[in-house]
Amino acid sequence: MKRMLMAGALALAAGSIGGQALAADLTPPPPPPPRAPATYVPAPAPVFSWTGIYLGINGGYGFGTTDWTPPPPASSFNANGFLVGGTVGGNYQMGSFVLGLEGDWDWSNLNGSASCGKPGAPPATCETKSDWLGTARGRAGWAWDRILFYGTGGAAFGDLQAGKGALPFASATEIGWTAGAGIEAAITPNWTAKVEYLYVDLGNLSCPAASCGGVDTVSLKENVVRAGVNYKFGW
Repeated sequence: MKRMLMAGALALAAGSIGGQALAADLTPPPPPPPRAPATYVPAPAPVFSWTGIYLGINGGYGFGTTDWTPPPPASSFNANGFLVGGTVGGNYQMGSFVLGLEGDWDWSNLNGSASCGKPGAPPATCETKSDWLGTARGRAGWAWDRILFYGTGGAAFGDLQAGKGALPFASATEIGWTAGAGIEAAITPNWTAKVEYLYVDLGNLSCPAASCGGVDTVSLKENVVRAGVNYKFGW
């Protein structure tokens, strides 16, 4: 019996030693293949919308001509000056098409003068000036994301004044029309900047002889080039 137990123990020991040797002779498994680096896909940039109400400021330069009818010796002469003011408006975007309404009021120092004394009469100066200009316009344009090209037109309002020599100035608020075009760019989601041109016709001032020395009407037509910035309240 002892011999049988000793033989079994020797067999187990031999099997264990052989298994360890066999395991040591086996080739270890290869390491797992490296993982491909993750590909970063940036989030698409948000699409800008022109829809919203906005407030802004603008400033620029106006230049044009004023006509006195019937004419003294100088019937037409230049008038020019700077202007600055505020803007309010709103846009609605449909695809790439943008419709809007805009109004503004600008202080201006537009003025011009010319010698207009009649032959044989004392020298005199005819002067035309305007202290403010306002517009109420529609806008229609085409947007390429953050760039908007637009046309605009509507009513114009302005203070038109005229006087000759030492005579007191005649003054009235005249209503005319305006039309033009511009380009506007979005700087941030809320701030935009624009440059625009407007042609403005303020119509005719009926100037009495007490101010204009017998001239019946004085007209003013001006070209306005201005820039502005707006803050848009989107929805």
